[in-house]
Amino acid sequence: MKSQFARKLATILISFGMISLLATGCGTSGMSASSSPKIKIMVGGMEKIIYLPAKLTENLGYFKQEGLDVELINQGSGQSAEEALIAGQVDGVVGFYDHTIDLQAKGKHLQSVIQFGVTPGETLVVSNRMKNRIKSIRDLKGKKIGVTGLGSSTNFLANYLVTKGGHTSKDYIPVPVGAGNTLIASMEQGRIDLAVTTEPTVSLLQAKKLATPLVDMSSIDGTKQALGGYYPAASLYMSSDYIKAHPEIVQKLVNAFSKTLKFIQTHKPEEIAAHVPSAYYAGNKDMYIRALSHSISMFSPDGKMPADGPAKVYEVLSTFKPKLKNAHVKLDETYTTEFVNKANQAIK
Repeated sequence: MKSQFARKLATILISFGMISLLATGCGTSGMSASSSPKIKIMVGGMEKIIYLPAKLTENLGYFKQEGLDVELINQGSGQSAEEALIAGQVDGVVGFYDHTIDLQAKGKHLQSVIQFGVTPGETLVVSNRMKNRIKSIRDLKGKKIGVTGLGSSTNFLANYLVTKGGHTSKDYIPVPVGAGNTLIASMEQGRIDLAVTTEPTVSLLQAKKLATPLVDMSSIDGTKQALGGYYPAASLYMSSDYIKAHPEIVQKLVNAFSKTLKFIQTHKPEEIAAHVPSAYYAGNKDMYIRALSHSISMFSPDGKMPADGPAKVYEVLSTFKPKLKNAHVKLDETYTTEFVNKANQAIK
C-alpha cells in the first residue's frame, strides 16, 4: 500500500511540476511555443504621413516576414503615446525622437532604435483670416496655436518658433486640438489662429482655403532654414530596459521597418499610396499623393540617426526648456544604431 501511495504521489508531483513549468514558460515569454511574440506599438496618429512607415510595414507584410505579431494602436497625440510606454501598456512608440531627450532629463530612459524622419515633417500654418496680421514668427506673441496635445512634439516646435521670434514660450496660447478633422474644425470655428500640423492635414486646410503655410519644416531645406539643421523626428523608440531584455525582438522590428524605408525610396508615391488604407486619403487620393510627393524627402534612406541630429534637437529643446542644460543629458544614450546597422547589412 505504501509503495502504491508513493507511486501515486510521485505521479501527482511530476504532473504538477510539468504544469508549473509550462505555466512559468508561458508567463516569461508572453507566448506559447507555437505562436509569434505579441508586440504592441502605439502610433501618434497612423494617418499622418510622418508616421507612414508604421501601417505601411504592416500592409507590406514585413512584420510577418520577421515572425512578429504586431498590434498597431492609434493615438492622436505623441504625449499620450509616451505616457502609455512609460506605464508599460505598450512595448514601443512610433513618435518623435525628442521625447527620449526630454524624458531622460526626468529620469526616464528611452532610446530610438530606428529613425524614420530626418525632418519634423511639420508645418506652421496660419489661418487665412489672420494671415494679413501674422506675416512671420515675430508676430506670434499672444496668438492661439493649435497643437496635438500639451507636451507633444508639436507643442515643443511651437514653443521654439515663438521663442525664435523674440518672445518666450509663455507668450502664446497652445491649444490642444489633435490632428486631422478636429484640428480643421478648430480652424473653421476660429478657436486657433495658427497650428503646427502635418500632411495630409496641411493640404486639406489649403484645399478648404482655411490656412496658409507660414513655416515649412517638412522639406530638408525648410527645416534647415527654420531650425538650423537636420531635426530627426519620427522614429521607433522603446524603453532601454525592454531593448536590453529583448534584443532579438527589437532586431526583427528594425529589420521590418528598414525594409519599409527601402520600399519608400525605391517606389513612386502612387505605388506607396496603394498600400495604405483609403481612409488615409482624407477623401482625395490625388491630393494625398501630391502631399506624399512633397514629403518623401523627410524619410531616412537607411534609418540611421544623422550625426549632428541629437545635438540639434537638444539645442532646440534647451531654447525653451532651460532646465535641460543642467540635466546632464547623455545624448548617446537616447538612441542606438546597433540594430539598424545589422538590418542594413542583411538587406544588402
